Amino acid sequence: MADWGPVLIAVLFFVLLTPGLICQIPGSGGRLPEFHSMRTSGMAIFVHTLLFFGFCAIFMVAVGVHLYAD
Repeated sequence: MADWGPVLIAVLFFVLLTPGLICQIPGSGGRLPEFHSMRTSGMAIFVHTLLFFGFCAIFMVAVGVHLYAD
C-alpha cells in the first residue's frame, strides 16, 4: 500500500503558500501582508519557504497524516 498523505499535504501547501497567489508576506511597499498581488520578492520567497517546510513538518511528523490507497 502506498502512503499518499505526505504527497497530498506537500502539494496542498505548495499551492496555498505560493507567494503572490493568495497572500504575500512581506508585501511590497512596506505593507506586511499583501493579498493577490501576483508579484513576489526574494524576501517573500524566503518567508514562504520557511512556512512551507514548517507546516509540512508539523503535519507529516507531529500530526502524522496518512492516506492509503490500494
